[in-house]
Amino acid sequence: MELNPVNVRDPSEIERVVTAFARSPNGGMIVTASPLALLHRELIVKLAARHEMPAVYNLRSYVTSGGLISYGPDIVDNYRRAAGYVDRVLKGEQPADLPVQAPTKFELVINLKTAKALGIEVSANMVARADAVIE
Repeated sequence: MELNPVNVRDPSEIERVVTAFARSPNGGMIVTASPLALLHRELIVKLAARHEMPAVYNLRSYVTSGGLISYGPDIVDNYRRAAGYVDRVLKGEQPADLPVQAPTKFELVINLKTAKALGIEVSANMVARADAVIE
C-alpha cells in the first residue's frame, strides 16, 4: 500500500488530484477533516463517483451526499457535550480552567447504494456494526 498525502487549495486542484488518483490501479481516497474539503464535499463525492473510486470520509455528511463510508466523531454528541461546558461557564467556572476534551463517541456510516454502484460487497458483519446504513 502506498500513501500519497495531498494538500489542495481550490476546486480545480481537487479535480486534478482526484483524477490523478483515479488513474492508479486499485486506488482509493481517505478524505481527512479540513474546511476546504467540507466546503467542497459535493464536488469530492461527485468526482469519486465519476471515477468509480472508493473513498472514506470523516463525517456522515459526505455519506449522505453519496459517499461510500465515513468513520469519525459524532458531531451531535460533541454539541451535547459543549452545552455542558456552556452550563459550567454560566455557573461561574473559568473557561481557561476547563479541560480540553476530545471526541468520545465515533460513528460508522455506510452507503450501500454507493457500494453497489462501485461493485463493492459490504459484509453483513460490517453492516451490523455500522451506526447508520443508507440504502
